[in-house]
This record gives sequence, C-alpha cells and structure tokens, in this order.
Amino acid sequence: MTGFTFISGNLGLDLAGTVQHRRSDRTDLLRDPAELARWTVEAGILDVPPAVGDAELAAGKTVREAIYRLATGVVPGGALPSEEDRRLVNRIAAGPPASVRLNGAGRVERDGDLDAALSTVAREAVQLLGGPRAVQIKECGGEVCTRLYVDASRGSSRRWCDMHECGNRAKAAGFRARRRAPL
Repeated sequence: MTGFTFISGNLGLDLAGTVQHRRSDRTDLLRDPAELARWTVEAGILDVPPAVGDAELAAGKTVREAIYRLATGVVPGGALPSEEDRRLVNRIAAGPPASVRLNGAGRVERDGDLDAALSTVAREAVQLLGGPRAVQIKECGGEVCTRLYVDASRGSSRRWCDMHECGNRAKAAGFRARRRAPL
C-alpha cells in the first residue's frame, strides 16, 4: 500500500502529485479504485472511503490530469492550457462538494460520494489557478521530480516540493560533489 503525501499546499496539486516522475520513470499511485477511495480519506475530504469502480477511477484520473495541465500552464515555461481542461475542471467544481458538519462532540464530520470529493478538489484548484496565488505555483527542482506545489516561503525561495525527500537528496548530492572536487 502506497502512502500518499500532501505537501503541495492545495488539494488539486496533491491529486496531481499522485503521478510521480512524469518525464522519466512515471509512477501512478492510483493503480486501482480502492487507492482513489483511500486518497479521498487521507486527503481529509471524506471520513469514509466512497464507492469507486473502474469508471470512477478513470474519471478521477481525467480530472487529475486536467488540473495538472492547467497548473503547469501557469508555471514559467509551461504550455498553454486547453479550453477543454478548463471546462472540465469548472464542470466538476460546479457539482456539490463533500459535506462537513460539526457533530455533538465538537468534531468535524465529512461525507459524500466520489463526485463530491472531486468537486471539493476541483474547487480548490479553481481558487488557486484563478486567484492571486497562481503565481506561487512551482515545479520541484529535484532531478526527476515533477511535483507542483505552492511556494508560500518568504521571498518565494522554496526550490523543492519537500525538504525531507527531494531537498535532502539535492543537498546530499551537492555535498558529495563538493567532497569529490579537487582542491
């Protein structure tokens, strides 16, 4: 079972991050319907995994890829997004989102089906892509990583999606290179 990471600063970008290493050793973390259902719970959208079949998994991946393409369109050097992707994400965002309520114990309860979970994700993506924070979207500077994230650091100086993974690898590689360099 693959552990999902939520380090992008936006649910839409986190969903897009379920494909790793897009330009080299592409790895899709949503290999079966149960993994998409589990992602909705781990993302904090729903408390109980929704029913997901093969058709729903395919629909979820279609939304994921549209969000990814739209987000890469705002990254410097990114391709212009398609009108089809924009219409798809807007249509999904227009659906009813997952419901939240405060229960008698003072805790939040979240429920809905997969469509509601995807609507919640698409709404967050729309808010990011169409808002002032769109200019903060960056792609990880890791050698093979293609994860997108919102750079909310002071001075917009963040270079990696996650310091514990990509940042650590890059710093360790730099250290090794400096040690091998002749004096």
